[in-house]
Amino acid sequence: MPQIGLVSAVNLRVQGSSAYLWSSRSSSLGTESRDGCLQRNSLCFAGSESMGHKLKIRTSHASTRRLVKDLGPLKVVCIDYPRPELDNTVNYLEAAFLSSTFRASPRPTKPLEIVIAGAGLGGLSTAKYLADAGHKPILLEARDVLGGKVAAWKDDDGDWYETGLHIFFGAYPNIQNLFGELGINDRLQWKEHSMIFAMPSKPGEFSRFDFPEALPAPLNGVLAILKNNEMLTWPEKVKFAIGLLPAMLGGQSYVEAQDGISVKDWMRKQGVPDRVTDEVFIAMSKALNFINPDELSMQCILIALNRFLQEKHGSKMAFLDGNPPERLCMPIVEHIESKGGQVRLNSRIKKIELHENGSVKCFILNDGSTIEGDAFVFATPVDIFKLLLPEDWKEIPYFQKLEKLVGVPVINVHIWFDRKLKNTYDHLLFSRSSLLSVYADMSVTCKEYYNPNQSMLELVFAPAEEWISRSDSEIIDATMKELATLFPDEISADQSKAKILKYHVVKTPRSVYKTVPGCEPCRPLQRSPIEGFYLAGDYTKQKYLASMEGAVLSGKLCAQAIVQDYELLVGRCQKKLAEASVV
Repeated sequence: MPQIGLVSAVNLRVQGSSAYLWSSRSSSLGTESRDGCLQRNSLCFAGSESMGHKLKIRTSHASTRRLVKDLGPLKVVCIDYPRPELDNTVNYLEAAFLSSTFRASPRPTKPLEIVIAGAGLGGLSTAKYLADAGHKPILLEARDVLGGKVAAWKDDDGDWYETGLHIFFGAYPNIQNLFGELGINDRLQWKEHSMIFAMPSKPGEFSRFDFPEALPAPLNGVLAILKNNEMLTWPEKVKFAIGLLPAMLGGQSYVEAQDGISVKDWMRKQGVPDRVTDEVFIAMSKALNFINPDELSMQCILIALNRFLQEKHGSKMAFLDGNPPERLCMPIVEHIESKGGQVRLNSRIKKIELHENGSVKCFILNDGSTIEGDAFVFATPVDIFKLLLPEDWKEIPYFQKLEKLVGVPVINVHIWFDRKLKNTYDHLLFSRSSLLSVYADMSVTCKEYYNPNQSMLELVFAPAEEWISRSDSEIIDATMKELATLFPDEISADQSKAKILKYHVVKTPRSVYKTVPGCEPCRPLQRSPIEGFYLAGDYTKQKYLASMEGAVLSGKLCAQAIVQDYELLVGRCQKKLAEASVV
């Protein structure tokens, strides 16, 4: 594959016993000063309660692990591919227009105070766009870290470990608009337009789907599939293409109708050989929803295929250049606060207090304090909201349907090795193992995590239902056995080759909602039947999957509903004031 792109460089400065990295490309653009970068790095959430556990194995390199010896002032890190041309696509323009409606809406004579629970991407997005519309969001986060499902923590060595391995696709128009609106497009590290799969039958080898840049969609995707002869035979490709014809001809209505059937059953119904499912769609199902094709709704796969194949850069991937709380979430918080909004950490909600008419009176926090507002939003994962659902609301069909939406367990594993692994890429890799979904060598793919001498593999352990209650050491042992097949020359299960310096295991017992057949009708609209109460989150109704893009879009739709209800909400406020004055 021709290596065409922008070469990024990293400078290294040592102060005392610490080494600081910054991108020469970012600095030249003036997006942040070197001192500003260092200051922002010092604002990490070091006091967070760790969700994972750390194992340190002493080695002769331990004391100098983070220092890079014999490194000149300029060191080539990776190839940053240029940002793809996304701005003129239909979906990007649609997302940009929705963003513009908040900035262009008439300034409210009385800005609303909207209390939002949950500072994940759904809650942050809701607050951001409400602030753009001239309102005053009050965003409450239970933990001391931003991000929800994109949260990350800093360990005692200054290394970051994350809730999940997060990939930003070209087919994420609302995410891409958000980066542009915040002026942080340069924080996305775009990779070559390829999808790379491990070959279980050939340990240590990979098979690629390379999308040619010269061709438009869907021809670039079709050619990428046709050129790959290692995973599917020509007869299998033909049968798969014939099986997909109804989806191509039926359009969105056909896609929506496939919610009631699993991927595996749909493939068999269409006459697609089981080997196609085994070779491609087990990996794709686990990457999309952390479950296997016999559980995943086919609608989920068809939505993804539609985005990836109908948009030229839809399947092109980017990594964030550092940890999500600081590099993505903090700019949103700064934007919200610059417009008069508030973001409060360590503000866990204990109860939703109701008026006699069933509407929300206030949120009661764990410390006993109350937060009142003109409107209320719950932007937490669906499982958390169901725990706090008021008794008076449980018989309402809108809320009853939520019972079928259940978060899927997932485990994120980070392993630091004592050497630089060679059998990896500057890209996301589909492991195609029975226990692992996708992984990446973050010491190569991410500027902030870069290390020229050692590798840090971040891996998604899925399906995780049978493993979520097991010990970290058991999970690491199982992971090492799987890695031995991916790196047969470099890793062995007994660590006789590459040795583990430390690891972190982050368990999320309830992550994104489990996209099983029949759950689509249960996804709620952002505007609830309770006057002044709204929902946001990737499980709410929006046209994207349970993903970062879905979370951001849900927040925009939630903010849109509140802006549309402005007169109604102002009327409620005036009525409450009148009643209070009478009392």
